[in-house]
Formats: sequence, structure tokens, C-alpha cells
Amino acid sequence: MNVVTTLHRPELIQVADTVAREKGIDRDEVLDAMEQAIQKAGRSKYGHELDIRASINRNNGEILLARYREVAEEIEDEGAQITPEHAARIDPEKKVGDFIVDPLPPIDFGRIAAQTAKQVIVQKVREAERGRQYEEYKDRVTEVVHGVVKRVEFGHVMVDLGRAEAIVRRDELIPRENFRQGDRIRAYIYDVRQEQRGPQIFLSRTHPQFMAKLFAQEVPEIYDGIIEIRAVARDPGSRAKIAVISNDSSIDPVGACVGMRGSRVQAVSNELAGERVDIILHDENPAQFVINAMSPADVLSIVVDEDAHSMDIAVEEEKLSQAIGRGGQNIRLASELTGWELNVMTETDAEEKSEQEARELIVSFMEDLDVDEDVATILVQEGFSSLEEIAYVPAGELVAIEEFDQEIVDELRARARDVLITQAIVNEEVIDQAQPADDLLSLDGMDKELAFILASRGVVTREDLAEQAVDDLEDIDELESERAGELIMAARAHWFENEQQA
Repeated sequence: MNVVTTLHRPELIQVADTVAREKGIDRDEVLDAMEQAIQKAGRSKYGHELDIRASINRNNGEILLARYREVAEEIEDEGAQITPEHAARIDPEKKVGDFIVDPLPPIDFGRIAAQTAKQVIVQKVREAERGRQYEEYKDRVTEVVHGVVKRVEFGHVMVDLGRAEAIVRRDELIPRENFRQGDRIRAYIYDVRQEQRGPQIFLSRTHPQFMAKLFAQEVPEIYDGIIEIRAVARDPGSRAKIAVISNDSSIDPVGACVGMRGSRVQAVSNELAGERVDIILHDENPAQFVINAMSPADVLSIVVDEDAHSMDIAVEEEKLSQAIGRGGQNIRLASELTGWELNVMTETDAEEKSEQEARELIVSFMEDLDVDEDVATILVQEGFSSLEEIAYVPAGELVAIEEFDQEIVDELRARARDVLITQAIVNEEVIDQAQPADDLLSLDGMDKELAFILASRGVVTREDLAEQAVDDLEDIDELESERAGELIMAARAHWFENEQQA
């Protein structure tokens, strides 16, 4: 840092310009760092208790070093304050709150002072550089960037982006993918955080959106918004499915993404270490979308369960392994892509399951409606699956059934409503009779209404709640999953206390 004292003053400005250019920060930030370094050296020489300030002329590089003393009625710091009487002898015009400024001679930097000044400048420049990096990259999350591998540490890849350094964690790398120092790398920015050691830029090569961005770069129709990517599911480095749809009926979205002789999809696959990509046509009809997503397997039939948000898929027996995929890969990716729980089975198994469910429903209708098997069978064959449907669908739908007349329809609807009313009364009585224990009522986060609902389900004590899982309570409308988890953990708190005491 001796260079600061031996440089001619115009050269000080040149140094600041050079550092600012190399680090990509403002020249004033470099000069501010130099001023703080000179100021620190001044206090080391003249006394740390003194208010020593340094300034550098932005035009000619002239260094001004001075001691500042504030005019104050009561002296609390003798090194930095002066009484009005004393100040009047120096400058009669100074009032309380003003400063007496005493110029100091230039500092002859010794080795230790120079080293200290250098550390201050380096630290301040580094802080300014970090601030610039964070401001530059915090708004670039979701972008794909190019960089050069700087080093590899414990499997994590440090990437030089030119004006910043980023990291690709080991679990964000494609399996069996190896990088060495100097390799070019392309990755997706999924997070930028301001941490104590500076801004951290996190990159990923396994993120589903990395594939989406690569397709946008390879397929002009996606970049222009003619084709939309609706969903992506990946098993990084092995296989992926991507759902696309066209906003222009004259353009085939799948063909456009595949490209001439597969050139476009192959370019993406090559970037992803040979990852096989299935391009799926998106459909607003969930069942058709699932059928498309099961490609290359052919679906023979599909049964949708809206309540469970699941679908049963039937395929030919010899194609079952293809539909499931190696290690369940195909069905897992299709489920992730569509957002539905998918159950794949052979056509025979699907028919047996359907027959079993139909049989159980027939028995249920026979018991609840007090009808014979023929009437219950007709209701099931016509698509009725619950008492609510029989009781409240338009009567015309039931009358339209060939085997039923108005009298039969009226009787069926009346019986269905009677059963539903009876069930509701029983449920109310159960709730009224169930009394939650005091320890459940007093649990943190519990309210009385919810405690009685839980008690009606057999969850009467704190210990009963502690033994529950979130899934066990998911059908309670008044209880969201997050709150259910918090209440269960609160009920289990005494378990951990007992362990610590033991």
C-alpha cells in the first residue's frame, strides 16, 4: 500500500479508474475505500480517540487529511469535541454544532500502516463488488447462463460467470456428469441469496425449467410464444417428458420441438448428457392428457376418480412393463407431468377391479335403499355411484331409465333422502356426545370447535392426536394440512421432553 503515498496525485485517480474497471464497480466507491484507508492510518498515527477524516479530490487526486472537533456545550469526548469558549479563540464565528477543522501534514506510511490501509481498501472494494453482483443477478433468476468451471470442491462445481462466481451443488448436477477446471458449462439460475460471505448464485442442471429454457433457445416458435410449454418432468440424465401446446392450429407443436430429423430435440438431449426426451401433446381434457403422457405405452381404458384425484389406466398385459417403465420411471414421470396419481394395470385386472367396485356399490344400494339386486344393478349400470346423486339429480334422469316409472323414481329418491338425513342426524349426535379431554382443549393452537370435531373421530386426548399423521386428518374441511402438522407436533412435544430427561 506504499504506492498510495509515493504515487503522484493524478496517478491516484488512474489507480481508482483501473480498479473500478477491473471489478466492475463505481470509481467513487474505490476512492471512498482509499479515503477510509488513509483515515484509518491517520488515526493510528495521531490517536484513535481523535476524529480524523481524509478526502481525495475527485479531479486532481489531492489528499486532504484533517482533524475535526465539534463545538459542544458539554464535553463528552475530549478528542472529538471542543467548548464554545475555546472554539471562539480559534474562529469567533463558530457556533455550537459547527466543526473546527485542523489540517494535518501528509502521512509517511510505514510498513504496518501501509498493510492496514491495503486491507481496508481490499475489504471495501470486495464489499462494493459483492453488492454489485447481488444487484446484477437477483433479477436474473430463471435465466440460463454460460460460464467456465473455476474449480471443483467436494463434488460442487464453482463457475466463473465473468463478473461473478456461482455454484452448482452436487445434487444439482446430472448423475455421472463430470466437469474439470476450464470446461464450459451452461446452467439455470434458480436462486440468488445475499449471505454473510457475499451473494451466492445457485445454478442447476437438473431443474425442470432448465430443459424448458433449452427448448426455448432451440425452438423459435417457443421463444415467439406460438408454442407453449405447459409442464416438464425429469429424471435427470435418463429420461424426461415435456408437454407442449400450440396457439396456432396450423403448427404442430410436437413436430416443431422435434425438428428436422430430430435435430432440435437432439440438441437439447446432447446438452443434458443424452437424456431421452418424450415430447407430449398437452390436452385440456385431463384423461386425454394422461393418455398422451403415457407414451409410448398405448392405453386401452381409463377410469377417472375426481375425489381421489387419481386415474386407473388399463394396458395390454404384454405392454404392462413398458407402461410402468424401468423402475417405474414412465408412470412416475407421467404422474409428475400431469399432476394426477396414476395406477397402471392390465386390462384383466382393470375389469376385475371395476366389477368388484360395482359389486360393492350394488350391495350398498341394496342395503341403504332396501331394494332388490335387479334395481341396484340398474342404478349402477346407469352410472349412479352415491345416494346423493339418486336423491338430488333431476328426476328426469331417473325417469328416463327404461325399467323405471315415476312411482319407482319418487320412492327411490325419498328413500335416498331419508337415509342421508338419518346419517346426518347420527353424525351430529356423535359430535354432540364426543367430549374432548382437557389436555386436548388446552393444546396450543387448538380451538373448541376443532377439538369437538376431532373427538367425534375418536381423537379425544392429546396422546390420541400425537399418534395421528397429517394424512389421517386431511378430510377435515376445517383443518388445513399445515395447521394439522403444527398441532400434531405440539401434541408430540412431551415425547421429546421425556427423551431429554431420560
